[in-house]
Amino acid sequence: MSTKRGPLEGKTVLDLTTALAGPYATLLLAGLGARVIKIENPTRGGDSSRNNSPYVTEEGLSLRRTSAQDMSVSMMVRGRNKESITLNLKHPRSREVFLDLAREADIVVENYSAGVTERLGIHYAAVREVNPRLVYTSISGFGAQGGDGKAMDTIIQALSGVMMTAGEPGDPPVRFGLPVGDLVAPLFAVIGTLSAVLHAEKTGEGQHVDVSMLGSLTSLVACEPFDALESVGIPLRTGAVVPRLAPFGTFRAVDGWFAICAPTDAFAAGLLRAIGRPDLVDDPDYATRDARVRNAGDLHGRIQEWSARRPVSEVLAALEAHAVPAAPVRDTAEAVRDELVLSRKEVVPLIHPQFGFVEGLYGSGLPVTFSRSATDLSRPAPGLGEQTEVVLGAMLGYDDATIDQLRSEGVL
Repeated sequence: MSTKRGPLEGKTVLDLTTALAGPYATLLLAGLGARVIKIENPTRGGDSSRNNSPYVTEEGLSLRRTSAQDMSVSMMVRGRNKESITLNLKHPRSREVFLDLAREADIVVENYSAGVTERLGIHYAAVREVNPRLVYTSISGFGAQGGDGKAMDTIIQALSGVMMTAGEPGDPPVRFGLPVGDLVAPLFAVIGTLSAVLHAEKTGEGQHVDVSMLGSLTSLVACEPFDALESVGIPLRTGAVVPRLAPFGTFRAVDGWFAICAPTDAFAAGLLRAIGRPDLVDDPDYATRDARVRNAGDLHGRIQEWSARRPVSEVLAALEAHAVPAAPVRDTAEAVRDELVLSRKEVVPLIHPQFGFVEGLYGSGLPVTFSRSATDLSRPAPGLGEQTEVVLGAMLGYDDATIDQLRSEGVL
């Protein structure tokens, strides 16, 4: 058995998050070895993800919940390696319980709308009073100062400009199927959180880490000089190909699609040989990168004409024989079953706490491999409030009578 430990072992995280952006951030912290205590609202059935169809039931996947043991696939993914306690934060006595927890914690992560934690009395200023070393991370749609309207993934995609970077010129906006607005912000949140933890360890000073979903995604949009490209006549939206990097894009074969990325002179020469046109390698229209950009439409047309009569396997064999970077376009089911990503635990099987593994059901792993530390996301998601007594008793020293009283009053 491996003796490796997670790099965050010994750190305790209070998880006030729901839905996707926040829970994904705390999932990553849990996978790195932190103890993550998920604080859920008992009056609403806990995290909203618990009520996302489909569910894993005793009979397998179902669109409807059939028993109390059933669990949504969303929760099975996002709740792994976490403990769950219930705490009604709108109850007057809950603030005392939360601050007791905060005294013992290293990190708080929340994704309430701006202003909610202050109204509840659990905002950073309140926590800092009882634990000045604590790192308090907020993930919100528009930042701590607030913004107009509710932040959902599609709203963030729309505001960020990313919807106008895909598709053909004149097409309607393209919503990314992967909820990138929800998934980018937690990555920056984890970066910020761990940076603040390092600062706290050096100085004894915690701090508030403020991450905006809109800012996170828009900052990535700004990584590409779209405005500059349009100003020199390169269209913002180019569909399946990227003319300014030609030959570059996705193309159809007889039985599927494939991708090519061959912007350099060497790669482009290899591609021309692969499609049976070695005579064009030194042609002025294709010999240099600038020339290929000017003639991108013609070059991409030649590739498409060649590939349209061949199966993907034959296309890829020819491209690989000439060292051209290329790959088949896979669907998600095939991609998550890739032997390489499974062996590296970048994708892992999902386990139901009662029903075990459901054939064909996979979730995200933690795609970082350390030489000395371990990552792990193998512990199934907890039931709602499953560890309430353990956390309040062992961590805070509450006795059974106190816990029973809090429960009878509706605090838990």
